Amino acid sequence: MFIPLKDDNPRSRIGLQAVTIAFLAICVLVFLYQLTLSEIEQARLFYSYGLIPATLLGDAQLSPELERVPSWATLLTSMFLHGGFLHIAGNMLFLWVFGDNIEDALGHVRFIVFYVLCGLAAGLLHAAIDPSSEVPTIGASGAISGILGGYLVLYPRRGVWVQIFYLIVRRFPAWGVLGAWIGLQVINATIVNDPGANTAWWAHIGGFIAGAILVVPLRRAGVPLFEGRVPQTFKGPWSRDR
Repeated sequence: MFIPLKDDNPRSRIGLQAVTIAFLAICVLVFLYQLTLSEIEQARLFYSYGLIPATLLGDAQLSPELERVPSWATLLTSMFLHGGFLHIAGNMLFLWVFGDNIEDALGHVRFIVFYVLCGLAAGLLHAAIDPSSEVPTIGASGAISGILGGYLVLYPRRGVWVQIFYLIVRRFPAWGVLGAWIGLQVINATIVNDPGANTAWWAHIGGFIAGAILVVPLRRAGVPLFEGRVPQTFKGPWSRDR
């Protein structure tokens, strides 16, 4: 429904969002490697390194030629695989727009911890909801959902430029953009609940909740919660630049 383009939230504590760039680069490099594989080889890669709930929480086992890492390790390895161009493009765009400010608020090392923990929480909730699933789950969206949850807690009033239905570019407060985003995840997971859907909605929800919680103890000293002032560059949720 909408695509984030940029936010009105300059960094104030770090010069370069080195960790955000590193995560983005790793995902892109892995995806470029995936493009060199045949369809069968790529499927084997997903089964070997993707998160499969039935092997993580159940008694299912992969065949020996596919078992490359312990099942618990796929909670991490699955975060760096993607299923197609739109999948990785969407994830990396959200990471680029919102990740630098969370890295700025936490610092480089704690941002790594935050990102990984959010991804783990997302994977665990997804697996717990459907522990018998034998479908490999891949993608960075669980960890990136954590970034969105953290952003909502720290910067709810910052302006975010979004493209709506591929036509209209408008600026809204972050609480509106991210609130609508998590609302869509909940609706799809609970009301729509399409068993044929190819999206791990509960992973998004789990990552978002984890990020909203973890950003509180992991933030730098002096970084406030629910930033109380509206930046001067932001005139309101439906304002236009003149």
